[in-house]
Amino acid sequence: MPFMDLIFGKGELIGVVANGAADSGNIKDIVYGFLQSKITQYGKEFALGWICFGIIAAVLLKNLFLYLSFYFLAPIRNAVTKKYSKLLYHKILQLPIGYFTEQRKGDILSRSSNDISELENSVIGALDGMIKEPLNIIGIVIVLFMISVKLTLFVFVLLPLAGLIVGRIGNSLKKHTNKAQIKWGEIMTQMEETLTGLRIIKAFNAEGRVKKSFFSLVDEIFLIKNKILNKRDLASPLSESLGVIILCCVLWFGGKLVLSGEILSGSSFIGYVALFSQIINPSKALSQAVYNVNRGNATLDRLNEILEAPIVVEEKKDPIELKGFNDSIEFKNVVFSYQDNTILENINLTIQKGKSIALVGSSGAGKSTLADLVPRFHDVSEGDLLIDGKNIKDYSLNSLRHQISIVTQEPILFNDTIAANISLGKPDATEAEIIEAAKIANAYDFISHKEDGFNTIIGDRGSKLSGGERQRLTIARAVLKNPPILILDEATSALDTESEKLVQDAINNMMKNRTSIVIAHRLSTIRHADEIIVLQKGNIVERGNHDSLLAENGYYRKLIEMQEVK
Repeated sequence: MPFMDLIFGKGELIGVVANGAADSGNIKDIVYGFLQSKITQYGKEFALGWICFGIIAAVLLKNLFLYLSFYFLAPIRNAVTKKYSKLLYHKILQLPIGYFTEQRKGDILSRSSNDISELENSVIGALDGMIKEPLNIIGIVIVLFMISVKLTLFVFVLLPLAGLIVGRIGNSLKKHTNKAQIKWGEIMTQMEETLTGLRIIKAFNAEGRVKKSFFSLVDEIFLIKNKILNKRDLASPLSESLGVIILCCVLWFGGKLVLSGEILSGSSFIGYVALFSQIINPSKALSQAVYNVNRGNATLDRLNEILEAPIVVEEKKDPIELKGFNDSIEFKNVVFSYQDNTILENINLTIQKGKSIALVGSSGAGKSTLADLVPRFHDVSEGDLLIDGKNIKDYSLNSLRHQISIVTQEPILFNDTIAANISLGKPDATEAEIIEAAKIANAYDFISHKEDGFNTIIGDRGSKLSGGERQRLTIARAVLKNPPILILDEATSALDTESEKLVQDAINNMMKNRTSIVIAHRLSTIRHADEIIVLQKGNIVERGNHDSLLAENGYYRKLIEMQEVK
């Protein structure tokens, strides 16, 4: 405005010379008074230089604070990823094992990666648009009112109409975003299943079938993401078009005010139009922020499905520390149900310290579930499970599981060194302790022949080792932890004869002087158990040692004969 008045006006910039008092008039009067004093002292060219300097200073300040806004937003942006990654991983470790049997692994991976990235982007978009842009708009509107109340009121009749149109278009964005995230979860699931089962896919010539299924998912998400992008990208051009329409209305109405000789001067009107045009970009950014909020809400809902999932196995506020196992494990009228299905019913069983108990029965009889109750992977639905006379719910989870080691049928190893896998349960173990555990597990010979010995990286799930080698590492891991209670899910059933003998010898070494719960698939491996528990449909139908159960001529004998026939 001062530039226009100085160049095209009469050369007089009528304002208030402040004399050091900032409240001697409004901003325009103070600026004009300052410039008039410079014209009087140094001439118009000098005043013009001040005007140009003011424009440059304003632009530099604008861009300085723009950079500072990005600078301070960067840690907030990264904090979103950090916080939700930690929250999700912590929650995954807390959730009971049963939760993951109902969920697709790929979907959980998608939520842990793609959804968090989506949330990060939408949150920053919302922060930038919902905080900065309203302040910009408010500031501009205040100055517009200062220039012309009548023209600004006219503008305010038009702006709500534009806002209503933009808002209506964004309502369906959240729905499409949620669909896209679900499809990404399905894609991640199929990718994970393909990598895991590639050998079987190739063996059964199923490449065409799985490829067709995967391509179908990719095509679906392609269409959904097109809809999302179309709606999102419509926000900016629509806002700009509406802004230009409103700007033209302002030009028409404001031009009338100037031509009719009302209080609005030509330079003030040009300044008003220039300032009003600056409202378009903040309005566009604000409408984009609304889209980001809708998109972020859809993503947040998916993350909260995991974060708010109930933790069925909870620890008491002031639990007792289980410092050792001295007497017995006792099941008293134990019932376990999952999703209205009764898995175990009226289990009464006492396992004395130092004894070996074998659990046998057909698939689905409840053997693994019964064993999983001891480390509290699940909690009993009814009845009591006691260790040394106290309910296991009274003990802290950490101290309870410190007394237990588990060797599963499928070796669970991590893509790390042999030493790190063996020392998983005892991170502070010395090299001598790791070597001794490996010797007890019959693993030392094959480890010593590796080029890097105990520092050998074993690959994903131990893929660089044979089945027998992997299983002996899991036994060494259990030995090093040195717990009084062992849970063995038949560790030899998937091995060849030579590996089975080495692993079985390692298991026999490990079971010495320990209380063992053995889930038996090969009945030949549990002949010497102190007691054999026969389960059928969640009930104990027979119990005793090998010879007494054979003499009963019941279900156990039938199982033995079936395996001998095989």
